Amino acid sequence: MQIRQANQGFNFDKYPTFEKDIDPQQRAWIEVSGKALETNVRELRSKLIKNCKLMAVVKADGYGHDAKVVSEYAIKGGASELGVATLKEGIRLRSSGIKKPILILGNIYTKRDLIISFKNDLMPTISSIRECLICNNIGKHYGLKFSLHLKVDTGMSRLGFECNKFVQQFEKIKSFENISIEGIYSHLSSADEHNSLDPKSNTQQQRQKFQELLRQINFDKNQNIKIHLANSAGMLLNKDLHFDMVRVGLSMYGYSPLEKPEKNLSLKPALFLKVKVAFIRIIDKGVRVSYGGKFVSSRKTKLAVLSIGYADGVPRNLSGKIKVIHNNKFYSQVGSITMDQMMVDITGSNEIKIGTTMVLLGSDGDKTISPVNWAKESNTIPWEILCSFKNRLPRVQVD
Repeated sequence: MQIRQANQGFNFDKYPTFEKDIDPQQRAWIEVSGKALETNVRELRSKLIKNCKLMAVVKADGYGHDAKVVSEYAIKGGASELGVATLKEGIRLRSSGIKKPILILGNIYTKRDLIISFKNDLMPTISSIRECLICNNIGKHYGLKFSLHLKVDTGMSRLGFECNKFVQQFEKIKSFENISIEGIYSHLSSADEHNSLDPKSNTQQQRQKFQELLRQINFDKNQNIKIHLANSAGMLLNKDLHFDMVRVGLSMYGYSPLEKPEKNLSLKPALFLKVKVAFIRIIDKGVRVSYGGKFVSSRKTKLAVLSIGYADGVPRNLSGKIKVIHNNKFYSQVGSITMDQMMVDITGSNEIKIGTTMVLLGSDGDKTISPVNWAKESNTIPWEILCSFKNRLPRVQVD
């Protein structure tokens, strides 16, 4: 009888069966505010020294926000260049119609990949004379100049020419006729640390080493080579780190990497993580919840089962440490976060139903949960939280 009533007036044939027809907000999803990204870029550009450019770092799918959307709105906000980590990331942006200069921040070292980079008008990061030679030969073959950036290691011990060898090698690189040096840069290792303004700090030592290197190569401002050193933390820390361009990542997405953000800096988070309630159940006092049964109800408890878990990028080690928001009220997550679901204690609420939307990251009323909060609870950094969200979470642009 109940089945017949549930089916009355239901048009089965009107519902298709293709993946593209599934509502992206059917389960759990990420909302991305392009306007927030654009506003953040404008705000950050207002803090730069005169004539300093801003490179928007959109690697890792735009820190989980959708690289294409981030790129488009960052460019609207005034970003002059884009930074990616891999060759594939750069090609995807080119394929989506992005025309701005794109720097590949990771290391490309095979002739095949460098040819692909050249053909897609992507600038590789070069860390050795070997890759310079390959790029020069590629440019010579096509009768053109291969645009690239040279990287120098000033203290990160990752990619880049060794400082003490770069001066001699730069003289040789300048003689190559089929490469165009668009930039020389290095990367700060510790600009987000509290003592980074101290002359003896790693950050200031890197800056001094970088400036001394530029002096030794007799760098001429008229060479149209962009000099860049600062990431988000460096850019916000001190204008002495700005040079010709800054590479902005985390702050563009709405979060300051500094422990004490600048008072006059107004950044808006561009990402909201939302999820639907899939099921509601009531358990008695003394009932174990989820794997391992580490959470035991202390009273009669009403649970909402949310359709999101660690396979979506919510760290399992946040189990029992986070909250969610609905209608300007916090609710505690309880029990172990599982692969595809988590449980939330909604005891006392009569307004939360199956299908209700709850906020895991973002704002609802005057209540806010940030990736910074999650990072502190899981002993990591907000960059990792943002980059952990998997592709099965649809990205929905809200403006």
